[in-house]
Amino acid sequence: MNTKIEISTQTERYTINFGVLEKIELGEYSKVLLVTNHVVGRLHLDRVMSKITHQDLSVLLLDDGEENKNFVTLQKIIDFALQKQLDRKSVMIALGGGVISDIVGFASGIYQRGIAFINIPTTLLAQVDASVGGKTGINTIYGKNLVGLFHQPSAVYIDTDFLQTLPTREFVSGIAEIIKIAVCFDFEFFTFLEKCDLKNPQDLQKAVQKSVTLKAKIVAKDEKERGVRAGLNYGHTFGHVIELETEYKKYLHGEAVAMGILMANVLAYKEGLLTLQEKDRIFQLLQTYGLSLHYEIKNTELFYQKFFLDKKTQNQKLHFILPDGIGNVRICNDITKDRIMEVLGEFS
Repeated sequence: MNTKIEISTQTERYTINFGVLEKIELGEYSKVLLVTNHVVGRLHLDRVMSKITHQDLSVLLLDDGEENKNFVTLQKIIDFALQKQLDRKSVMIALGGGVISDIVGFASGIYQRGIAFINIPTTLLAQVDASVGGKTGINTIYGKNLVGLFHQPSAVYIDTDFLQTLPTREFVSGIAEIIKIAVCFDFEFFTFLEKCDLKNPQDLQKAVQKSVTLKAKIVAKDEKERGVRAGLNYGHTFGHVIELETEYKKYLHGEAVAMGILMANVLAYKEGLLTLQEKDRIFQLLQTYGLSLHYEIKNTELFYQKFFLDKKTQNQKLHFILPDGIGNVRICNDITKDRIMEVLGEFS
C-alpha cells in the first residue's frame, strides 16, 4: 500500500512517496534529465522510464562508485545539461544510490543557480539517508563531501522493490544507517531492530519508513545542520577518515560508518555516556548483519590530524557525535586529544 509523508523545511515543502513506483507526472517542467549509473541503468532504467510522462526526456549514464563522486563527474553532468539546453524550468532526476543522489542534487543546485531535482533511490542507504534532507556534494582529495550545498529535492519516491536486485554487501551497508538513526533518536525503534529481521520484506518496509520519518522530523527542525541534525553524523567523523585513508575504494559508506560507530561507542563509553551493556547491545545489532568490522589504524597521529578536515570542526575544535545512552545523542566539543588518542590506540 502506497503512503506519503510531507516534509517542510525553512526553504522547501515536498512529498516523500512510499510504495510501488507509479506514474510520475512531470508536465510542469520544460525538460527532464535523468541521471543514473551503468549498473542501475541496466537493472531499472526501462522500468522507471515507463513511469515518466514527458516529451523531452534525456538520460545520462555515469560510471559507478564513490571514487567517481568528484569534480570531473560533476562537470560531465553540467556539460550534458547545457548540451541538452536545460533551462531554469527543467528538472533533474537522480536514479541510484547515495553517490548519484549527492552529485545530481549538487549539480541541480548550481545549474543556472538552481533547478529542481527528484530523488528515486535504488539502494537501502540512499532510501533511508542520502535521498532525504537536501545534503548534496562531492568528495575531494582532502575528504568526503567537503564541497556541496543544501538543496532539497522536489519529491522523493521510495520503492523497496528496487532493493531486490541489490547485492548483499550493499544491502547490509544501508542497515548501518538505520541502526545509526535508531541509536541516536528512538529507543523503541532500536528494540524493534533487535527483534526483527530486516531481510524480511515486511520488517524492512517498516524500518525504512520509520527511518525516513525520523529523519524528516529532524531535518524539518534543523535544515542546515546547526543543531540536532548533526546527530545524524554519529559514526561519520571516524568513518569519513576511514574512507579517506582507503581512497573510497575498500569499504562501502555504510561499512565505514559501522566501523566509525564502534569507535564512537568506545569514546562514548570512556566519557561515561554509554554503559558497557548499551555498548554491547549496539555491537550485537551490528554483528547480526555482519557490520562488526574492525579497522586497523596504521598511524594514530595521522588519523587524528585528518579529523580537522571534518565539516563539523570549528575554530580547530573537534566535534564528536556520541550516543548518550540508546535513543539520545550528544555533540561533544571538549574531548581532550589524550582521550581521543587513547581510543584510536585501541584500533591500532
